[in-house]
Amino acid sequence: MKQFLMVAFALLISLIVGCGKSTPTDTVESLMMNPDRLKELRAQCKADHAKVGDAICGAVSEATRRRFMGDGKSPYANDPVPTPMPPTVPRVESPAKN
Repeated sequence: MKQFLMVAFALLISLIVGCGKSTPTDTVESLMMNPDRLKELRAQCKADHAKVGDAICGAVSEATRRRFMGDGKSPYANDPVPTPMPPTVPRVESPAKN
């Protein structure tokens, strides 16, 4: 009888813990690999951010940014900006004297 109560108690505890709020399974990396899921969640976040939650919408935002920007390195990031040439003033020639 004592073993039965212990098993029942352990089963009850596992059911209670299992019914708790789970952690989000959609990580930034998983969303980057699954563009259909990313598109779906982006639409949900746009429609009702409070319902979806900050954690998921933040992951959606970061995954979208990483997919668009890639690794963040731009081939143009370190190009020097050429210095502008000074403006040229047109020379006006004086009329020839006779």
